[in-house]
Amino acid sequence: MRGSKTEYKNALHIVSAWCDEDGVCFGQTTVKEKENEILAIPELLDTLQIKGYIVTIDAMGTQSKIAEKIIKKKADYVLAVKGNQQILHDDLIIYFEDDDFREKIIKEGNYKKTVEKSHGQIEVREYYQTEDIKWLTNREKWKNLKSIGIVEKTIKRKDKESREIRYYISSLAPEINLFEKAVRGHWGIEIMHWHLDVTFKEDSIKTVEETANKNMNIIRKWALSILKLLDMGKKMSLKLKRFSINCKPDEYISKIMEI
Repeated sequence: MRGSKTEYKNALHIVSAWCDEDGVCFGQTTVKEKENEILAIPELLDTLQIKGYIVTIDAMGTQSKIAEKIIKKKADYVLAVKGNQQILHDDLIIYFEDDDFREKIIKEGNYKKTVEKSHGQIEVREYYQTEDIKWLTNREKWKNLKSIGIVEKTIKRKDKESREIRYYISSLAPEINLFEKAVRGHWGIEIMHWHLDVTFKEDSIKTVEETANKNMNIIRKWALSILKLLDMGKKMSLKLKRFSINCKPDEYISKIMEI
């Protein structure tokens, strides 16, 4: 929450547990001064009932102790891998650059390709997942590690083409549709953060009192969930929904109460 930053303290940093399927925030915790998400995530997990769920976390949260915490709570994980786990990241890059390994994954049925048109461009996503992990350096430190995978995203525009690859480790056995759902579902929390910044302009709010900021952050997330569920009779952006409700609250309050 950038607007809460002052001369004497950093901006309030909140870690959220977002349920993509239901579109609600199940819990949140504040990152303490001079700490980071790595310490806050286990604290948040301790407050949640996640048995039977799949937990996805950004690369910063890809830590062996966090993976172990998830497994102890009888859930599964799909964790992004980047440079903060350098050896693991390098191993995955080398493995998935090998065309023979990719061909083997395709033959085993652990490959999926999707093509979507969005914002005037074509987005192609290719998913690979494999249980071939015996060779992986320090694999034993990742509790219940059963598979590795990648998503290769190609964006095609009229004048250019770009490509990026994201790497993952998972406690799930290879099941490509479930892997795709977990990876794509993680963007739900990115969209939530985007709406807090854009639809609710949270970063421009200059409230500095910590408790007030925490409470208002919770209220905005409630409001966001309501806006997503609210049927306005026609397709509208969440920002326009919010504006319409503010203009005619009496017209929409009964609909909101029914949600």
